[in-house]
Amino acid sequence: MNARVIKTPGPDHPISIEPTAVRIVVTLGGHAVADSTSVLVLREAAYPPVYYIPRKDVDMALLERTDHNTYCPYKGECSYYSIPVGGGRSVNAVWSYEEPYPAVAAIKGHVAFYPDRVDAISVQDAG
Repeated sequence: MNARVIKTPGPDHPISIEPTAVRIVVTLGGHAVADSTSVLVLREAAYPPVYYIPRKDVDMALLERTDHNTYCPYKGECSYYSIPVGGGRSVNAVWSYEEPYPAVAAIKGHVAFYPDRVDAISVQDAG
């Protein structure tokens, strides 16, 4: 059995997770898939920031879990969901770290969306 390498964020690979004062609305095929003002923004090394939305603010009935999964040594095992109303474009459009490593535990119970697999991820002022 191969042991997974587990890495801790640090100066060579920083990861920060913070609440953000925005409203995120994710739409696809005329449906609001997610609508939240309780969004976390994860910044990791040189990657673009990623918005993590609480599952309670996502219409999970529109999502279908897939067998696809990946592994990040900083965050852990990642599960994926498709959004059938989006057709082939929206296969594995959503990801979630269901049991994230302690350094990123805040993203547990949240999902993130690939911007090119939905119609829009609208960032609005929450005020």
